[in-house]
Amino acid sequence: MPHIDHEPLQTERTHQRVDKKASSRLRSWLGKLLLILISVFIGALMAEIALRVVGYSHEEFYRPHPVLGYTLRQKDGWYHKEGQSYVRINSEGLRDREHTKAKPAGTFRIALLGDSYSEALQVAVEESYWALLEKKLQDCSAFDGRKIEIINFGVSGYGTGQELLTWRERVWDYSPDLVMLQITTNNDISDNVRSLKRTNRVPYFVHQDGKLVLDNSFKNTRTFQWGQTEVARFGRWLEDHSRLVQALEKAHLRFKIWFDSRRTPAAEVQVPVAGAAAATPTGNELGVDTLVYGEPRDAVWEDAWRLTEELIVTMNGEVRGRGAKFLLVTVSNGIQVYPDAEVRQTFLKGIGGGDLFYPDKRFRALAEREGIPVITLAPQMQTYADQSKAFLHGFGDKKGEGHWNPLGHRVASELMANALCTEEVR
Repeated sequence: MPHIDHEPLQTERTHQRVDKKASSRLRSWLGKLLLILISVFIGALMAEIALRVVGYSHEEFYRPHPVLGYTLRQKDGWYHKEGQSYVRINSEGLRDREHTKAKPAGTFRIALLGDSYSEALQVAVEESYWALLEKKLQDCSAFDGRKIEIINFGVSGYGTGQELLTWRERVWDYSPDLVMLQITTNNDISDNVRSLKRTNRVPYFVHQDGKLVLDNSFKNTRTFQWGQTEVARFGRWLEDHSRLVQALEKAHLRFKIWFDSRRTPAAEVQVPVAGAAAATPTGNELGVDTLVYGEPRDAVWEDAWRLTEELIVTMNGEVRGRGAKFLLVTVSNGIQVYPDAEVRQTFLKGIGGGDLFYPDKRFRALAEREGIPVITLAPQMQTYADQSKAFLHGFGDKKGEGHWNPLGHRVASELMANALCTEEVR
C-alpha cells in the first residue's frame, strides 16, 4: 500500500485554524472599535445638543490674510470673552454696517484705524465710541452741514505696522476725508516688534539700512501655509457649525495662554491691578506692558518706540499725500483712569516708579514735532473717573480692567467730539 504523506494536509488545516482565529480577532477588534466610535459619536452629539440648549457659543471672527496676517471675516455671532455683545461683521470684513466704497455726495468721511478698542467687541455696536461719535458730530457746525460717516477698520491685536498696511490695502478705496489712527499705549509699542509681541503670525516693519522695510516672512511659516489648505478651511467650517468644536478650541486657547504665561520671564509678569485682560487672535493683549510707563530701559524698547513713531510719521505723510487729513488719538489704559489715586500709586510702586502718562506725553510730543493733530484722552478720562468715582474699563467683577465698558465709550466719544469740533484737530 502506497505511503500517504499527511503533513501538507495537516499544515493546511493548521493554517486555516490560524486564519480563522486571526479573522475572529480582527472582527472582535473591529466590533470594539465600532462600539467605541458609536459611543464617541453619541457622546459628542449629546454634548453638542447640551451646548446648544444652554446657548453656548465661542465664535471665531478672524481669518488668515496674506498681507495683514489676519482680518475679520463676514460673520454673525455672540462674543462672551469680556462683556457681551452680538457681533456682525460686514461683507468687507469690518465690524460696522455696510458702506459703499464711493463716497456719497455731501459726506465727510472718517476712516478709523485701530485695534481692539475700535473693534469694540465687548459692547453693542451702537455703544461703541465711534458710533456715538458719528452721531455727535452731525450737530457740529464745523463740518458745514455735511453728513458725517465713520468707517471702522479696527481689528483686535493690530499694531501700527498692520494699521499702516490696512491704510495701503483697504482704506484709500473709500476716499476718506480724515484718517483717524487710534493708539493703545499699553501694547501698541510692543506689538510692532516681533521679540516683544512674540508671534510669527503677522507682518512687521524693521529697520534696514536706515529705512523701514516690510518683513512679511509670516507667509512662509507652517502655521500660515497650513491655514491656506483645504483641510484647515474644513476645520474652520466645522468650528463655525459645531458648538463642541468651539468649546474645544476655547479650551485649547486657554491652555495656550496658561502655557505661554508659564514661559514669560518674571520681569514681564504683570501687576494684577487694572491690567488689560482681553484675548485677541495673537493673545498679545493679555496684560499691560508696564515698561511703557517710563523711558525705554534697553535697546529692544528703544527700537520699539522708534519703529512706532516712524510708522506714525510714515502714515501721516502718505495720508496727507493723498489729500486727506490725519489725526492721532491715544486712548486710556485701565490703570490710568482707575478711580482711586491710591491704587494708581500702588501700581507705580509695584513696577518701580514711572509716569502713568509717559506714553501719552511722548505721542503728543511726536505729534507736535510733526504737525499732527492729536487727541489725548487718558488725562481727561482720569479726571472724569476721579470726579464721578466711576469705572470706565471693565465688566462684572473685573471693574477697572480690560477694555472700555459702555460708560468708557460714551465718555471717550464726548471728549473726541468736543475736540473734533475745534479747528486745532481738523
